[in-house]
Amino acid sequence: MTTYFVRRLLLIIPTFLGVTMIAFAITRVVPGGPLEREIMQLRLGGVTAGESGSGVSSVFDPTADMSSEALEQLKKNFDLDKPGYVAYFLWLKKIAVLDLGESYLKREPVWNLIVHRLPISLTFGLCGFLLAYLISIPLGILKALWHGTAFDFISSTLVFIGYSIPGWALGALLLVFLASGRFYDAFPLGNVKSSSYDDLPSLAKSIDDGDEVSDEFGMFEWERLSFVSKVIDRVYHMFLPVMCYMMSMFAALTILTKNSLIDNLGQDYVRTAFAKGISPARVILLHTLRNSLIPLATGLGHAISVLMAGSYLIEWVFNIDGIGYLGFTSIQQRDYTVVLGVLVVNTILTLLGNILSDFLYAMIDPRIRFE
Repeated sequence: MTTYFVRRLLLIIPTFLGVTMIAFAITRVVPGGPLEREIMQLRLGGVTAGESGSGVSSVFDPTADMSSEALEQLKKNFDLDKPGYVAYFLWLKKIAVLDLGESYLKREPVWNLIVHRLPISLTFGLCGFLLAYLISIPLGILKALWHGTAFDFISSTLVFIGYSIPGWALGALLLVFLASGRFYDAFPLGNVKSSSYDDLPSLAKSIDDGDEVSDEFGMFEWERLSFVSKVIDRVYHMFLPVMCYMMSMFAALTILTKNSLIDNLGQDYVRTAFAKGISPARVILLHTLRNSLIPLATGLGHAISVLMAGSYLIEWVFNIDGIGYLGFTSIQQRDYTVVLGVLVVNTILTLLGNILSDFLYAMIDPRIRFE
């Protein structure tokens, strides 16, 4: 089995090369790339192309063409003066030393942009992941035990309705009905915190500075109140997005739990346990359920990419400044350095998650042997 996982690890290299090669080729042929944006900025800025190198401003002439020297210099800046395969290997060489380049628009290293947004995506992804498991497993158990009843039929209908709605579409509906004010205004329209979030400890600070505050609380009470207020503010803003994150896994996990438990309830060892007089609760919780959760545990590996990389469209709908939102807006703005950087992170996490899923499957179920 060690040989199998070594092969899987080695297969990461050609898979990664194939994915990034295709994406890199697309960024070089689609219109509106960094070269076109730079030319547009130079012209709209009132600088003729021929004088841009010397820094001399002139009256903007929309009919002026770029000089060949200036155009070649711009192409050189973006490695567009080289053949595609040469530019790709130069980019790959930077990736090998963990250099994702610099954003065309933000003029900031891509690594800094990703690392700054990683905790945000991780928080939302982890909350949605845990909530999905905490709800799906008990619901799946109840559906298996009450299979064929009205509860099973109604819950299955709701589960499949939720499965048919993408997380980002559900987010848009929740914003319309619960946050827009057209029907209800119970939740914010987006973001991860309110605009006054950083001002919450101001009362505690005023006490520390010796200012008079008309209340009977001390310093410790105000600090505790400030902390609780910040937690409530975070939960208030995270509620709807986390529901959308959860929905993407909720339906599949519920049905998988139910089907796996029903399948194990028909096994010989379960009938033997009942024949020995063991209580039904003990048989289900200590014997059947443990084996039924094996397929769910293997999904932990696939969840890595969701936890770390976020969701492009969910973060865009709720205006959450995470990695997914960064990747989506970079695609819209043709900031291809950031697009490729986010793609590198997502690809590696997905490939490692697939291997981790196989490893967990083999570790939890001793009957599984990969050869």
